[in-house]
Amino acid sequence: MQEIPAIKINGFMALGGAIALAGVGLWLTGDITELVNQLNQGQVAPPTLLGVGFLVLATITFTGFITVEPNQARVLIFLGNYSGTVRDAGFWWVNPFAAKELLSLRVRNFNSDRLKVNDAQGNPIEIAAVIVWRVVDSAKALFDVEDYEEFVAIQSETAIRSLAIRYPYDSGNDREASLRGSPVEVAAALQQEVQDRLEVVGVEVLETRLSHLAYAPEIAQVMLRRQQAQAIIAARQQIVEGAVSMVEMAMNQLSDRQIIALDDDRKAKMINNLLVVLTSENNIQPIVNAGQSPES
Repeated sequence: MQEIPAIKINGFMALGGAIALAGVGLWLTGDITELVNQLNQGQVAPPTLLGVGFLVLATITFTGFITVEPNQARVLIFLGNYSGTVRDAGFWWVNPFAAKELLSLRVRNFNSDRLKVNDAQGNPIEIAAVIVWRVVDSAKALFDVEDYEEFVAIQSETAIRSLAIRYPYDSGNDREASLRGSPVEVAAALQQEVQDRLEVVGVEVLETRLSHLAYAPEIAQVMLRRQQAQAIIAARQQIVEGAVSMVEMAMNQLSDRQIIALDDDRKAKMINNLLVVLTSENNIQPIVNAGQSPES
């Protein structure tokens, strides 16, 4: 099923024709009392009969007028067959015997419920998303599924679940994509997933984004402590690497400038003291050795 344009006529031109038909019909019919008398006698004059025909034709013509607002469409169904869609906004006249289904082409949002699923690592998480979509093929939307809005809702939630099981909630490194750490990539993957599922109903997906992402309540506290531990380990690792580099630089400069000659034992003590100072969480209070007094 593919959308095709319907045959239509400018509504104002058709309205003028319908009014002209009604006027001619009234002129030929004449006095309504005379018409009733002729009907009772079973003898209707040909001009009167022609006038009645014009009036009936004008009445049928008036049922063919439609108005189409911007970003709306009228789908025409004649004798059970799809006969076209009117997309152009304005006042139109179409086949008066066709059914005229109104369909919105405006952009709409679908806000999914919070879904509880397992991520790629098997952790239970809660996830929700916003899907921005619109109908681009009215024929597919009306005739290929029973209810296209319900279809969009069900397939969108299915796509969200499918996406969640392909990515971990969080990854240990920046090179691995994750739901929390790669929002742009995840949104693009979700948009493609939803678009593939909604192609059958003539729907275009304009944008997707996650609106909610969290660990399930039963493991939220445990995973929070795990994240805190990982952050502490990463910070400690960076502090140690920096401290070792600074100690190495200090020892090299002391040696190159020949400021003081240190044996291995004194080097070990100095390195130990520097590492304690650089890696400690609390402020270190140094003890200054001013040497021995002359009397001692």
